[in-house]
Amino acid sequence: MAAAERCQFWLPNKRRYCANSPLPSSQFCGNHHSSSSALRVPCPIDPSHSVRQENLDSHVKRCPLRKQAEALEAQPYYSESINAGDPDEIIVSSAAKRSAIYNLSVLEFYDLVDKIRSVHSAAATALQDSYVVPEACEAWLKGQIDRRLPYQEKHVVQQASILGNMEAFGLIGKKIEVVRENANENSEGSDLLNGEEGAVPAVVEFGAGRGYLAQMLADCYGVKKLFLVERRSYKLKADRSLRQNQSLVLERLRIDIEDLNLHAVESLKGLPYLATGKHLCGPATGLALATCCHHLCQWKHYTNTKFLSNMGITKEEFHAMTWFSSWAVDGDHSCELPDVEEAEKHLAVSETKEADLEGGGIEKIIRSIPAGERAALGFLCKEIIDTGRLLWLREQGLDARLVNYVPSNISPENHLLIAKHRFDM
Repeated sequence: MAAAERCQFWLPNKRRYCANSPLPSSQFCGNHHSSSSALRVPCPIDPSHSVRQENLDSHVKRCPLRKQAEALEAQPYYSESINAGDPDEIIVSSAAKRSAIYNLSVLEFYDLVDKIRSVHSAAATALQDSYVVPEACEAWLKGQIDRRLPYQEKHVVQQASILGNMEAFGLIGKKIEVVRENANENSEGSDLLNGEEGAVPAVVEFGAGRGYLAQMLADCYGVKKLFLVERRSYKLKADRSLRQNQSLVLERLRIDIEDLNLHAVESLKGLPYLATGKHLCGPATGLALATCCHHLCQWKHYTNTKFLSNMGITKEEFHAMTWFSSWAVDGDHSCELPDVEEAEKHLAVSETKEADLEGGGIEKIIRSIPAGERAALGFLCKEIIDTGRLLWLREQGLDARLVNYVPSNISPENHLLIAKHRFDM
């Protein structure tokens, strides 16, 4: 069907126009015609799609996702909002954060920027560059793998450095001791992950996506069991290749991390495991930490609230920082982005424009800030937030480290937070 013969409603997630035929004398189909939009309501089972209000009752009975939701709720590891923290905590959307920032006065906005800059200088951890290429991943880096697997060099480089840092930290590739959570009185208090050097018995990957980080772990480090946690369904997954490995047990858990009781996964009970996550957003990072550390403490937030409050950061300012942090990964990153040492120089440029832009409000000021300067502020916020996570992990008794695992021109999301239990030697 030619583009002119299609419904002219743009679908941003699919980056194309609707493929349905338009109504007579209209540019839009029945789903997207203006006269019908007011009659549509979100589906209560899956709000990502909507239905006509008069058809809601019948749709709920036959919604394709209904059986999927019912099957999930029947799983023993499903526990609604187990990792969500305080049930009275109000979830603030990105749109609400943006609105709150746009409502600031010019003076309040620049005071906030100055405060972020000051807190970063005083407390944020100085990140070391730690691009590590392990020998175990050499075949992947040279492209000597199954050519049926999607191969993108920049992704392989990132995955290899993640694994290289984990190996250097003693998480994989060496014999390491771990405490078995369900050890009985007659068993030893600790046990090796595996008798074979470098082999890890189980890996849980949060936000696994197509599973190619897990694929590299299985190929290079002899993982025995893989648990891939992902709420979405993907095409071109690594699962088919992984299932061809007869010595590997693969289990995909299609569930939101917020609802996952990891200790109720039957095939994982009593088994030492390594938890990883490469494709997680900020809130999902916190949920993953809550899932893994649920037995260590009562979960409150995904970062160290005491650290933030001690630095004078209010809840509203923290919400603003999480919104600013997205600027660190916006735009064109084909060249090296400014590091935090240059951030203050970049941020100072915009403040000189205050007098010219004061009459246009915060939205106009933000739109006038060059991409490099927005990225600089975003990086300051990301490092403050990640420092809070680092300190929180250490408060739980873990040995933790925060590094830059690849240059920012390979990926602006280049912070790697790694942690392990401390053991008396």
